[in-house]
Amino acid sequence: MATTQLTAANFESVVTGNDVVLIDFWAEWCGPCKMFGPIFEKVSEQFPDLVFAKVDTEAEQQLAGTFNIMSIPTLMIVREQVVVYSQPGAIGEATLVDIVNQAMALDMEEVHKEVAAQQAGQPGA
Repeated sequence: MATTQLTAANFESVVTGNDVVLIDFWAEWCGPCKMFGPIFEKVSEQFPDLVFAKVDTEAEQQLAGTFNIMSIPTLMIVREQVVVYSQPGAIGEATLVDIVNQAMALDMEEVHKEVAAQQAGQPGA
């Protein structure tokens, strides 16, 4: 499965139109990004029902800024419009597969409750 190029123009439609979107924030000049890119692409083939997308932080500086991307590569997973994972650094194939499986195993009803509680400013959330 090919990865999707995310831009400011298509970001919202891709994230709202898909239950799970994995995003690789990268740049052409970034050595670790070049190492992680093929791993991201290979793992995308193992999960054909998920959207694997890439944001070129040089071309999409505003989008990268919106998510406070300070280091690349950064992997972000958005599930049901909630960021459930965001971590900088290149990772190996087995680790990426494990992270995807963990994200898929999340109880999203519980996650949405926690997000709602945080937004309401409830203690203990």
